Amino acid sequence: MPRLREEILNDLADNVLNMREDLAVKAAKEAVEAGIDALDAINNGLVVGMNQAGELYDQEEYFVPELVICSDALYLGLDILKPHIKAEESEKEISCVIGVIEGDTHDIGKNLVKIMLDVSGFEIHDLGRNVPLADFVEKAKEVKASLICLSTLMTTTMDSMATVIEMLKEEGIRDQLKVMVGGGPISQAFADSIGADGYASNASQAVTVAKNLCNVLTTA
Repeated sequence: MPRLREEILNDLADNVLNMREDLAVKAAKEAVEAGIDALDAINNGLVVGMNQAGELYDQEEYFVPELVICSDALYLGLDILKPHIKAEESEKEISCVIGVIEGDTHDIGKNLVKIMLDVSGFEIHDLGRNVPLADFVEKAKEVKASLICLSTLMTTTMDSMATVIEMLKEEGIRDQLKVMVGGGPISQAFADSIGADGYASNASQAVTVAKNLCNVLTTA
């Protein structure tokens, strides 16, 4: 007897959360066979599980090794589902440059945001961690980015976010893209003070903020 959509989506989420890579693949294949929309399976299955893993990380119940395996399970499921995303959906990709500010090597939060934006249809250009400030500007120019995401977990590198925004102004491209900031010490007040366009406190919120900034329509 065919299983319900909700059951399959729950399996996708649970298998990511519980680091069951083989079962994540199996559930993704089942979603395809059941005719579940690929974006539905990604956003309401795989991403839900990754969000839950991120919450456990914030609560210090999961650590870096667990998050890595969770993301591996998510990407294995993505490999199955992505080819089935409708062409008109995949053509809506928006170019996004993301990275951790120079002087900081903490990238778990950045990686979670990258995954969430990736599965939400953004074209991701990940510069990694400890990124020289000029690299954000040069990459944005190279790929004609619509969005730059800056991350840091250190108070000592926060002000560098303002420097990137000033560099964008100097290059004459500040009004051509949006800048979103995030990380442990970052707040909405700080984002406002440096002239950033958006702030997100977690990966899930980052997707919502990014879509709003880039005028991406969301469907229920």
